[in-house]
Amino acid sequence: MTTTINETHDPSLKSWVASANADASDFPVQNLPYGAFRRKDSNESFRPGVAIGDQILDLAALAAKAPFEGLAAEALAACDSDSLNALMALGQAHWSALRLALSRALREGAALRATIEPLLVPQASAQYTTPARIGDYTDFYISLHHATAIGKQFRPDNPLLPNYKWVPIGYHGRASSIGVDQKFPRPVGQTRPANEGEAPQFGPCARLDYELELGIFVGTGNTQGDRIDLADADQHVFGLCILNDWSARDIQAWEYQPLGPFLSKNFASTISPWIVTMEALEPFRTQWNRGPSEPQPMPYLASDANRAKGAYDVQLEVLMTTAQSREAKTPPVTLSRSNFRDAYWNVAQLIAHHTVNGCNLQPGDMLGTGTLSGPQPSEAGSLLELSHGGKSPIDLPWGEKRTFLQDGDQIIMRAACVKAGYPKIGFGQSVGQVLPAKL
Repeated sequence: MTTTINETHDPSLKSWVASANADASDFPVQNLPYGAFRRKDSNESFRPGVAIGDQILDLAALAAKAPFEGLAAEALAACDSDSLNALMALGQAHWSALRLALSRALREGAALRATIEPLLVPQASAQYTTPARIGDYTDFYISLHHATAIGKQFRPDNPLLPNYKWVPIGYHGRASSIGVDQKFPRPVGQTRPANEGEAPQFGPCARLDYELELGIFVGTGNTQGDRIDLADADQHVFGLCILNDWSARDIQAWEYQPLGPFLSKNFASTISPWIVTMEALEPFRTQWNRGPSEPQPMPYLASDANRAKGAYDVQLEVLMTTAQSREAKTPPVTLSRSNFRDAYWNVAQLIAHHTVNGCNLQPGDMLGTGTLSGPQPSEAGSLLELSHGGKSPIDLPWGEKRTFLQDGDQIIMRAACVKAGYPKIGFGQSVGQVLPAKL
């Protein structure tokens, strides 16, 4: 089963949850993203919920009332849990059935309003956790613009390595340090010797950076030894979230050869609490292609259907506050904006490539896109690009300058799908803050 435009996407739909109908809302009834939450300052267990306006519908509590039938009832029963993994494992038919049932229950005039309204929890009163138990995490490198900009800093005459335009580059990351609303100490580690032949230095990272990414949550997986074909890849993906893959650039520069990043990446990765389903994103699919001068993907990564609508039009934004700006109650400053549609590889291709050798994906696994930079310098998704490797400080409107992150700095990432005549489909935001190193 593949997703198609259906009644849940009708732009004229309104919800009896009034806040969902506001133009500025990230979570209209056409969205219905999933997360895991509990009330703040409580000993409650975390449980699945769906965002509607400024509220959360408690799906575990709704499951106890069993208001749905058929596949929707089975999918809702899977939400009587502390995470979304059981729901993810059921597959596209169940996800679509539950989305349809929830959409009908939350629309204006819904007969189930009296049942559902007492189960709403204000988002302002909620504490979030990672929406799924992430068993494995793979981070890719799918922005040609980012790869080229970084390559020019280190290899001006040969910024892209020969394999880049042929194979989706990725590495296996650390799942245990992925979280929401993170405040983490500045990482420490080894860095390059001050002079060649000397011992490396050890101490706090001096070139701490963010990376603007999206996270791709796997729904149904595959049996080890069996690949997921490109044509089937979409139905194995549950949804997308925002991902900030923090990076210690000076630690990375010393450690990454020959096996890639390790301590420079595994200390923290911050995601948004909400997973926007691929079905909610269906109206924002768009053409994916490469220019005639670019090498075309190998057959297992190419199809007419993927070229026709393999990309997604998702607008991305990075904002920043500092200890000084928060003290003065100054609004966050936008550092850059970019768009997911500019990526060199797309979601289905990453799934097909990850499994082409028989690697088994599992429900709740997450793939990172890598830094999503756009074609213009102002669309860079990292400070490494914006500051030209630390050579060009960024002027902040309250008088400070930055090349890399300082203690107390907070990075906010937002994402949304926007087009004329359709409600905004928002992702919420990913928020992380740097604390002083623990020495």
